Amino acid sequence: MQMPTPDTAILSRRAAVLRRLAAALPEPALISDPAALRTYECDALTAYRCPPMAVVLPGSTQEVSACLRICHEEGVPVVPRGSGTSLAGGALPTADSIILGVSRMTEVLETSLADRIIRVQTGITNLSVSGAVEDDGFFYAPDPSSQLACAIAGNIAMNSGGAHCLKYGVTTNNLLGVTLVLMDGTVVEIGGGHMDAPGLDLLSVICGSEGQLGVVTEAMLRILPRPEGARPVLIGYDSSETAGQCVSDIIKAGILPVAIEFMDRPCIRATDEFSGAGYPDCEAMLIVEVEGSDPEIDEQLGIISQIARRLDPVELRVSGSAEESARIWLGRKSAFGAMGQINDYICLDGTIPVSELPAMLRGIADLSGRYGLEVANVFHAGDGNMHPLILFDANADGELEKAEELGAEILTLCVKVGGCLTGEHGVGVEKRDLMETQFDPADLEAQMRVKDVFDPGWLLNPAKVFPLSVSAGRRGIAAE
Repeated sequence: MQMPTPDTAILSRRAAVLRRLAAALPEPALISDPAALRTYECDALTAYRCPPMAVVLPGSTQEVSACLRICHEEGVPVVPRGSGTSLAGGALPTADSIILGVSRMTEVLETSLADRIIRVQTGITNLSVSGAVEDDGFFYAPDPSSQLACAIAGNIAMNSGGAHCLKYGVTTNNLLGVTLVLMDGTVVEIGGGHMDAPGLDLLSVICGSEGQLGVVTEAMLRILPRPEGARPVLIGYDSSETAGQCVSDIIKAGILPVAIEFMDRPCIRATDEFSGAGYPDCEAMLIVEVEGSDPEIDEQLGIISQIARRLDPVELRVSGSAEESARIWLGRKSAFGAMGQINDYICLDGTIPVSELPAMLRGIADLSGRYGLEVANVFHAGDGNMHPLILFDANADGELEKAEELGAEILTLCVKVGGCLTGEHGVGVEKRDLMETQFDPADLEAQMRVKDVFDPGWLLNPAKVFPLSVSAGRRGIAAE
């Protein structure tokens, strides 16, 4: 993976830049010690690392504005960072950049149950948003697997989803407004506490923009009343293709479960050993959850069970209690951690039409065999958001590169069957050089013109999203 050559002129002014930043921030908010900077040299894509020039941790929108204004005047690139849980290298710094983290900005600023909104600083974790309103019977719907740690800032940057996005949508469907600080320090308000803002829909441009356009410091989010009840059914099959067909059949039947999750044998085995969830011995497993009143739940689970039985399941287990429901979900919620206990892996994030699931799973199996690397599949099957885990040995020469080549082929196949490179992890540096497999030059040019408007100097989140060969001229930095 290529990164732009550090600007030696910026590095030569490091001391002066740090003095200006120190004057604008309280003392603990500026980190410049080389040992302390190692904490910020990567995000959850740990294969690539680069210590930044410094880290700033503002505590308010005004402090963010001051930091960005200084960096704009000094020509210093800025990498926005939430909690650092990005799996696509979205917060990977360059040696001449400043990381601007929002981890100190965790306040709940406003809650209106009548209007079903909550306004928060964006350093707050995803799970803490629901925690702030759960006693009142409300919740925040998007639920990434990292929701205990990931920040709302990162959720907005990558348009994160989660297991329950099939029914409730991803971040963009639950985001009503933001406070955005532009690279020159200008603070703008976009959207607000209502369903539809007047004028251009700039909120949809900001959500999913991966820190390319500005730093989101506050967010107005939609909160929802908790459903009366929810219950899953566990369905096991003797092949991944059959499980994929079941997903497609459920969606075609017009049923809208709150979640449809998929795991194949390698993931089932690892998660069951890790959690003791009691999963069946099968090649592929689905967890399908519905919600509503007891009669509604019974009716929906009855239809789903009928669809599933047509494909001759190895096991079909409808939850009969809250304890059994928690046990069914236990392994799925710990899947990534369980796999990490037994192997190094790369977690991909491609999205495909649900009807293509059986063919896609066959394609992944064929590619896995060709490369000689095992692929474990765990993903949000209801909306076709796949997360193949490519298992490899990080200590073996060439294994990482081979795993990345396999990952590129899998993601390219997602595009070929009518899908896209990312569903919720973002492009970052991981998929940056694959963008030309999905977009032609005119498409990329149109997207880069949007960045030109918000960030004319191309100082925000350098070397992300756009291939360096395409964006080098705009940034004024030649690709290596």
